[in-house]
Amino acid sequence: MKKKPNERVTVVGGGLAGSEAAYQLAQRDIPVDLYEMRPITMTPAHHTERFAELVCSNSFGGDQGLSPAALLKAEMRMFDSLVLKAGLEARVDAGSALAVDRDVFSEKVTEAITQHPLITVHREVVERVPEGPAIIATGPLTHESLSRSLIDTLGDNPLSFFDAAAPILFGDTIDRDYAFLGSREGSDDYINCPLTKDEYDVFYEALTAAEQHERHDFEEVSFFEGCLPIEELARRGKRTPLFGPMKPMGLSNPLEGGRRPYAVVQLRRDNAAGSLWSMVGFQTNLRWGEQKRVFQLIPALRHAEFARYGVMHRNTYLKSPKILEASLNTRVRPDLWLAGQMIGVEGYVESAASGILAAVNASRQVHGEDPLVLPRETMMGSLFYYVSHADPESFQPMNATFGLFEVPEAVRELKDKRERRQWLKDRALDSMQQVLRLAVRRYA
Repeated sequence: MKKKPNERVTVVGGGLAGSEAAYQLAQRDIPVDLYEMRPITMTPAHHTERFAELVCSNSFGGDQGLSPAALLKAEMRMFDSLVLKAGLEARVDAGSALAVDRDVFSEKVTEAITQHPLITVHREVVERVPEGPAIIATGPLTHESLSRSLIDTLGDNPLSFFDAAAPILFGDTIDRDYAFLGSREGSDDYINCPLTKDEYDVFYEALTAAEQHERHDFEEVSFFEGCLPIEELARRGKRTPLFGPMKPMGLSNPLEGGRRPYAVVQLRRDNAAGSLWSMVGFQTNLRWGEQKRVFQLIPALRHAEFARYGVMHRNTYLKSPKILEASLNTRVRPDLWLAGQMIGVEGYVESAASGILAAVNASRQVHGEDPLVLPRETMMGSLFYYVSHADPESFQPMNATFGLFEVPEAVRELKDKRERRQWLKDRALDSMQQVLRLAVRRYA
């Protein structure tokens, strides 16, 4: 069946998933109506009206070697991912991770979207689930009216957890006399702020006693482990941060004769100019005045000024195993796809990957093709299989991880972790190459 003349696809949401979906559709010659409510209606987490604004970290995770995040990116690049292309153009030094200047990144995505001849941008609030074909990728901060309409359409109530962002500091207020450059990989991409045991003890006591923003009903929902506030992590035990964001392993302090510090806080470049630095792993719900007081107990940050304080907000997501097929279309409406964090994937890149698959399948439906389900031996396929097949009653957001793969017994028995991962990576990329040859590139 040939594509109907001028058939359009509606995409709701201009975050990473929605922007990626709109771009992928347009690259397949499908006209797109892209709806974004900002700046008409802002959210508690956004600061601009640009597409794909990063509201938490500026890191997309590992981009080299055998990490799950690197494999996911490799698969997405096979689809010519807009998010990853913009990420490389906006890249800042961060060792083996892909970190970006958040303003340059969103500007690159916005430029690609607004200048594409097949994408029409509508700056307005969508209050009801649109008629199909349509992709909803409104993220965890979906407008209340659209959320109610989604619940009515899908017949199930959403779940939620709380997400947090780390503070961002002005680089020229960091005391470099008490800091050193370095990374666990041997580069000089991070500013390291060491603490002695006595300094850590003082910091820990202040952190765990500091006043938080009012929690309201926070206790009734969960935190996502990957974005656990530093004060919540510290309450699990005095040494817990030393095995998390403050771990000193792999770092030597030249200010102390090359000795390993007792604890360290790492700062990652947040813009290309190096004028802004974010506190790695220091998501927080502390009151702003408390953030300043407590974090300035770190010697290198004793005079630090904050460009942006850490914040926390509710992330809403759907009970996707009851709602979605592995092709990301809803069971009640095959012409409606969902993408982004709202489906229960956690992470920027995971969200963008879901936008790719939703767009591929919307394109296939417009062209009269059957839905594409990605093989489970790929990272994308295993992630979306989890989202659509996990136990609905215990469903939690998920990052890309090798733990989602089905692994042959012979491979599980390999003693070398790198050898196991290399086998899984090779299998995944070979499998995705076959998908591209048989099912996707014909419309690209």
